[in-house]
Amino acid sequence: MNQTYSRSDSKVEVKGLEARYYDALMNFITGGTYPIFIRQVVRDMAIQPEDAILDLGSGSGRNACLMARYLSGEGRIVGLDIEPEMLEQSRRRCQHLSNVTMEKQRIEEPLSYRDEFDKAFISFVLHGFVQEDRLRIVDNVYRALRPGGQFLILDYGEFEPEQSFWPVRFAFRHIECPLATDFVRRDWRAVFWRQGFGDFQVHRYYFGYVRLLGAKKLDVKRETNCHEN
Repeated sequence: MNQTYSRSDSKVEVKGLEARYYDALMNFITGGTYPIFIRQVVRDMAIQPEDAILDLGSGSGRNACLMARYLSGEGRIVGLDIEPEMLEQSRRRCQHLSNVTMEKQRIEEPLSYRDEFDKAFISFVLHGFVQEDRLRIVDNVYRALRPGGQFLILDYGEFEPEQSFWPVRFAFRHIECPLATDFVRRDWRAVFWRQGFGDFQVHRYYFGYVRLLGAKKLDVKRETNCHEN
């Protein structure tokens, strides 16, 4: 934790060719397993038909379309992204879904939502921000969720990159931004607890290097219990 990072270290904003071919790139990086993986993640989210879901950093819209399959006409998804290429893809992909909307919005800046959503989902985005901005995002989510609503974070788990399996070690040394290393070395359940979340649930993937961490907005802060699935 002694390393100091700045916003210039971030690679969270995907642009140009990388944005246009983002889905294909994810498929390639995961050896073609990403479509199966993300479908399992969406099943593990336990989406209810009438859920209102906030998708932070909604990207190409692939995840939103998968989540929408579990919703009735009473459910809805609001996706937020900042990159024009990503928004164009997501709006085109989800245009047949009347209960899915995509908006241009920076997720680390104040959001107008208050007690509106049952779930908030963020996928491989949080690790790309400096800690100060991560806490702003978490605070935005806390305000946007209804009491008892769930924040679902799909991202790297907690581990020491230098002691990990060699492909992971290589990726963290040469591909990922330095902020990812900072992210995996933090105790995120402790962070979320301090931010008013608890009742944690964890699903693990890819030998435990990736996880879906669920954190419930508490009625009374810091009254929590933890368990894993």
